[in-house]
Amino acid sequence: MLDRTIIDDIITRALREDMPMGDITTDSTVPPSETCRANLIAKEDGVIAGLEVFERTFMLLDPNMQIERFVEDGDFVAKGTRIMFLSGNARAMLKAERTALNLLQRMSGIASLTRRFAEKLKGTDSKIVDTRKTAPGLRYLDKYAVRAGGGTNHRFCLSDGVLIKDNHIKAAGGIIPAVKRARASIPHTIRIEVETESLEQVKEALEAGADIIMLDNMTPDLMTEAVRFINKRALTEASGNITVDTVETIARTGVDLISSGSLTHSVKAMDISLRFE
Repeated sequence: MLDRTIIDDIITRALREDMPMGDITTDSTVPPSETCRANLIAKEDGVIAGLEVFERTFMLLDPNMQIERFVEDGDFVAKGTRIMFLSGNARAMLKAERTALNLLQRMSGIASLTRRFAEKLKGTDSKIVDTRKTAPGLRYLDKYAVRAGGGTNHRFCLSDGVLIKDNHIKAAGGIIPAVKRARASIPHTIRIEVETESLEQVKEALEAGADIIMLDNMTPDLMTEAVRFINKRALTEASGNITVDTVETIARTGVDLISSGSLTHSVKAMDISLRFE
C-alpha cells in the first residue's frame, strides 16, 4: 500500500518542476473544455509498478478523470499489452503525461529488474534486498517498486537502523567499540549490522554481538567460509557489485540476504507509452 499523502507530495513537486508557470504549448493550442481518450501501452516486456502514482498525477489536475486498469502492480506484461484506459480533460492529460510516465517507467524498470534477481534466487534461502542508492526525493517510490518486483527492503533511511560501515569503524576506533557504543545508545528493538571485508573482521563483529554481518566485496569462497563460521549466530548479508549474472553464485554461499544498489541506482526505465485515440 502506498500512502497517498506522500505520493501526492512527490507528484505535486514534480508537476511544479515541469510547469512552474504553466504549460504554454497546451494552454495556447488546446481549448479549456476539450476532452480526450487515451490508452497506456507497454512497449516492451516487463513488470508493472506505480499505477496508483500514475493515476494520481492525472487526478490531481482533473479530479473527474475516468480511469480503467487492466493490470495491477506486480503483474508481468508482454509488449503491446493495454495497461490502462483514460478519459477526461485534454489539457490535464497533456500536462500530466510526461510526469506520470517518468514515474511509472522508472518504477516499472525497478520492478522488472528486481523480478529478474528474484527469479534467479528461486529454490535458495537468500532474499534480494535494495539499498539507499535511490533517486533523491523518490526513495519511497523506488523501494515500493522493489517490493512490487518481489524484492525486500533494507533500511529506509539513516534513522531506522544501525549499519556500521568501514568509515564508521575507522572513526570509532574499531568494530568492538563501535558496536558497544551503538548498543548503549539505541532502543532494544533496533538491530545492529556491521560491514566486514575479511574473516578477521567477521570474527570481531560476531564477538561484538552484531545482529547482522555484511560480507562486503568478498569472493564466493571467502563468503562460504564466513557463513560457515557465523553458523546462524547472526544474519548474513552479501554486498558489493552484485549483478543478475552473479547473484545465483552468491546465493550458493548460504547468505541470508543479498543487497544490490543496481536495483535502483542505475536502472533502465521500462518503455511505456500513452497513446491518444
